[in-house]
Amino acid sequence: MKIGIIFGGPSREREISFAGGRTVYDNLDKSLFEAVPVFADSLGNFILLDWNFIYKGTIRDFYPPVEVVPATEHGLQMYLESLGQLSEEEINDIANRVGQRIHPHQFKELFDFAFLTLHGPYGEDGSIQGLLEWYGIPYSGSGILPSAIGIDKIAQKALLKQHGFATPDYRILSQTEWHATQDKGALLDSLVADLGLPLVMKAPHQGSSIGVSIIKEKNLQLFEEAIARSLFSLTIQKQDWLSKSEAQQLNFVKTLTDIREGIGLPVQTETGELIYAPEELLSLLSGYFTENGPESLTLTNVESETQVLIEAFINGREFSCIVVQDQTGDPIALPPTEIRKGGEVFDYRSKYLPGLSRKITPIDLPTEQIQEIRQQCERLYTSLGFNVYARLDGFITETGEIFLNDPNTTSGMLPSSFFFHQAAEIGLNPSQFLTYIIRTSLAERIKSGKNTAALTRTLQGLEKQMHDERAHRHDKLRVGVIMGGYSSERHISVESGRNIYEKLSSSTKYEPIPIFLMGDDQTHQLYQIPINIMLKDNADDIKEKIDASEAGVPAHQVLAQIAESASSITSLYAGNTLKKPQRLTYEQLAGLVDAVFIALHGRPGEDGVLQSELEKFHIPYNGSGIQSSQVTINKFETNKILRQNGVPVADHMLAFKKDYQENQGAFFNQIEQSFRYPFIAKPADDGCSSAVKKIKTREELEAFAELIFRSNVEIPESPARVLNLSFKEEVPMKGYFLIENLISREGAKHFLEITGGLLTSYGPDGRVQYEVFEASEALAEGEVLSLEEKFLAGEGQNITPARYARDQKERQRISDQVKQDLKRVAEILRIEGYARIDAFVRVHPDNSVETIIIEVNSLPGMTPATCIFHQTAINGYKPYDFIDRILQFGMERTKKVIS
Repeated sequence: MKIGIIFGGPSREREISFAGGRTVYDNLDKSLFEAVPVFADSLGNFILLDWNFIYKGTIRDFYPPVEVVPATEHGLQMYLESLGQLSEEEINDIANRVGQRIHPHQFKELFDFAFLTLHGPYGEDGSIQGLLEWYGIPYSGSGILPSAIGIDKIAQKALLKQHGFATPDYRILSQTEWHATQDKGALLDSLVADLGLPLVMKAPHQGSSIGVSIIKEKNLQLFEEAIARSLFSLTIQKQDWLSKSEAQQLNFVKTLTDIREGIGLPVQTETGELIYAPEELLSLLSGYFTENGPESLTLTNVESETQVLIEAFINGREFSCIVVQDQTGDPIALPPTEIRKGGEVFDYRSKYLPGLSRKITPIDLPTEQIQEIRQQCERLYTSLGFNVYARLDGFITETGEIFLNDPNTTSGMLPSSFFFHQAAEIGLNPSQFLTYIIRTSLAERIKSGKNTAALTRTLQGLEKQMHDERAHRHDKLRVGVIMGGYSSERHISVESGRNIYEKLSSSTKYEPIPIFLMGDDQTHQLYQIPINIMLKDNADDIKEKIDASEAGVPAHQVLAQIAESASSITSLYAGNTLKKPQRLTYEQLAGLVDAVFIALHGRPGEDGVLQSELEKFHIPYNGSGIQSSQVTINKFETNKILRQNGVPVADHMLAFKKDYQENQGAFFNQIEQSFRYPFIAKPADDGCSSAVKKIKTREELEAFAELIFRSNVEIPESPARVLNLSFKEEVPMKGYFLIENLISREGAKHFLEITGGLLTSYGPDGRVQYEVFEASEALAEGEVLSLEEKFLAGEGQNITPARYARDQKERQRISDQVKQDLKRVAEILRIEGYARIDAFVRVHPDNSVETIIIEVNSLPGMTPATCIFHQTAINGYKPYDFIDRILQFGMERTKKVIS
């Protein structure tokens, strides 16, 4: 079956939709389905997308293509709507640079079924569902009516009350009423009197917590800001604007025009003037706020909400529950997940970055209350007429009262989403769950009475293929995917491992087996883990579940009951599955797998220790060998060797804990005598941007040393505040750290930070040969690239290939030189398998090119959003193809050693 995956769209959640579309594209069972990527742009045009663009980090990285974006002073990325009014010819030209523009009447020629990962307006509101029904295309999820209900929070309120569900008191405030209100303080008083404090403000047609605020006190300014946020409007005061530096003004405009955090673009002023582009807005504000000019300017998005939903705050525990339907159409609520978050709002960042919130499944409550939540969710699913699956959110108070709100007909489909997290509890991996969605959706569309005979034939054909696929499930190579660890990079390691697992599980060649590594530098413990534990929220949750199993804690009673009620689903899509973690020795691992994929970062994994254990039992593995790994794990040693071989690196030194403890004054003086502020401080043997800081003052240096050299795991408050550590940011405890001079432009006509990937293979002569990919240009919002920018879908801005020059011929000349430099680094360090090399590039006035190496990662991050996949796509490798080549090299290397 050809599956048209429709993703992107006009909504503010388009980046999550884009990432979700990529998840579906990669995880569809390749023995059953052929994926057809259909990108909906922000103006509603459909594009049959060239597959390599799916692996860009964000939509703005490829669309609109960089060559059609006008050159601007600050080079800000933008969405299509910022190009202003476009003719049909211009839209066709832009679309055809990334694929082929298509129209709905052509859908039937291109795919048999539409898998919808669109979110928000146009995607979840019945619009796309109605379009597909008109053209006779079966699609995933609920139909038109339940979709229209699922998007409208205000309509839901009336229906919830009508069907007897508890719902918090609420008021609806229209935009017209708000602007007509002279005494906004009196309005606030009235709302507090009716609803109490805190007040919850919501944009009625948005998801991902966009446009949501909580007002905890009777503060008029905060109230006005919250209403404006829900209406996607903002009033800028002259005094505030003029008090900002140029850099702060630029960052303000970046945030203001962000579709998730700000109000987005285009915007209109009070006079009706339309502003399309970020630079245009920056220019307007700079010229508008003069000494004798107006005191304020109000900007409103052209797709602003016209109402605000204001609710009484529910003081309770928050949960989310996926409801699916069985073969007979009856709903089954999967185990509800409790959301434990760091802030008050389960916001965009907390939802989609691993480790920032915790998902506890099932919610930690007595069995009777969990079952009551499930029963309420099943009743709501039926009452609103939902089909196939839905995600229902809610709260349970201390008195046991259950409030359901925001039922969603489409769930986020990132690997860490509730969607897959809860399906794993009945034994379905993501690939199997997607097959379930497609088959169940087909059966549901047949009930509509449209195209009944054709849809029945399609369903029967799919069921025959599924039967054939089950018969050949055991003819595959077994790959142990090792993830987790105990470093500050363990959560990213789990994300990488899950991504590798998911790419392999949908293949026709490999059967992946998830292996979790625990322990410390002295001892490693390996566990084969079930799919439901692998898909826990982060590494700490996985470890907690393994520890509980080892201690003999039985599986939760509710999980057993749900597994029993869903057995008809599980048996059809998954077959037999592992029920609890199993401890393994390295010798037992050798008997279980044909090869392993190490998805660990830093220590252990990249330091040669794990490789030594695997080689004892001739287990093939990915990445570099023992000696190369021992070198590249240590940034200081790597820099030293490269410098000895004439490769430009930053000036560097190690700062030791023993020197710090003996004499702090002398310790800091020695650093200050060797390096001028600002400089870079970072752990010498961790990656993933873990604790990398730009140190600008003695106070910051003292704070960094205190954190790295602390004796307790808990991070002290004072140095954390000095270094502006973000929520849940971890700093490892080390015996030394690395200091490097800050690499700067130094007179170069062009200066940029890049990250380049490479892949190795054996040539005809049996020697290792290198394929170096086009590097990505990394754009950091802050002082250094953050964890989010590297690994969170929709966050990082990586432009691939890097923009070394505007002239294409000159750009390629510089790129070829950089690739030669990266290849030489790989040869010096004897890198094998694959790697990522971070560097700065200076293009000097005489056009000479200088590549300054920052660090080498022998096991680079392999999360879905990492830019190495953007690079491999240019060379024709989909992520699965890249992973397959990495594994093939490892198996060939082991064969050579054995023979």
